[in-house]
Amino acid sequence: MSRPTTVLLLPGQGSQRERMAAGLYGAHPQFTAAMDGFFDALDAHGAPEGQRDRPARHWLRPAPHPDLDDARIAQPLLLGVGHALGRAVAATVGPPGLLLGHSAGELAAAVLAGVFRAADLGRLAAARARVVGDDGRGGMLAVAAAEDELPAGLGPVTVAAVNGPRQTVLAGPSDALERARATLTAAGRTVLPLRSGHAFHSPSVSAMARRFTQEVTALRPAPARTPLVSCRTARPLRDSEAVDPAFWGDQIALPVRYWPALKSLLDASGTDPGLLLLDASPDRSLGAAARRHPAVRAGASHVLPLLAPAARTGGPADVEAFDRAMATVTTYAPPRSPARSGVGRRAGSRHDQV
Repeated sequence: MSRPTTVLLLPGQGSQRERMAAGLYGAHPQFTAAMDGFFDALDAHGAPEGQRDRPARHWLRPAPHPDLDDARIAQPLLLGVGHALGRAVAATVGPPGLLLGHSAGELAAAVLAGVFRAADLGRLAAARARVVGDDGRGGMLAVAAAEDELPAGLGPVTVAAVNGPRQTVLAGPSDALERARATLTAAGRTVLPLRSGHAFHSPSVSAMARRFTQEVTALRPAPARTPLVSCRTARPLRDSEAVDPAFWGDQIALPVRYWPALKSLLDASGTDPGLLLLDASPDRSLGAAARRHPAVRAGASHVLPLLAPAARTGGPADVEAFDRAMATVTTYAPPRSPARSGVGRRAGSRHDQV
């Protein structure tokens, strides 16, 4: 029987949590080195004088931390943490066989896949933060409904993401989004505001997408060296798309087709050879939809959270969750190359007291 394929699932805005994955910092050498390198690069490319170490301080600050809802803070941190988790996984059990990133997480996946150079991660994260302006202000709303179950006539509010069979995210200006919330609540729908002050993945941020395209042009993206399934298209990334700056820029304003992308993987490979879905989301949201798929319910594929539940992330429970996931991967798919976890010993972290 073929060994299952590991798939690294990387989150985007809305899933960020205070101290996400911070329990691995100082406990896992590769994760720690990746985060230190990321913060150094981000300082070099994006931090004004006198504001060095601010990203690390935002990351390590305990809840409540409302500033973490700001895309200029959340999205660079999601890129940095996602990339560091990918490096830690690769060092422990070998590189993932497939990468799948949600929204900003797709940029972290693109770095791990070689579309962008690892040395340019800080520059990419700084650019993503820099293009976020006052245009596109609004919000995002998760709705427990399939896309085709939503009522017509929601005005400028549009579908921003399809995250599960009956998990849809809407985005739009704040006043229109509030009217949509009232309409959906009155119809008996469960709705939940997401941690975002902008209407990402909607026409409201089209100007932002154009600015980011200009930034990406200077980074000269290359074809992926590791298979990456794009949530923009819900299919494997093509070389012509990978090298096109507009593909990455327009991603900001176009819907995230996460569930169609994940479902296509599970439909095709969920039973044979099976998939090991490494859920890197701090709120464990990326694996939630997969648990309902027949391949996972039958035990042919598995969802493996890399981090502790949101209420416990940021401490020793992260190490326990990561160790448990890596042990399971080793059981089902022995490492393809020698790896050293290093979890459980201090790694000379530089931000312990931040």
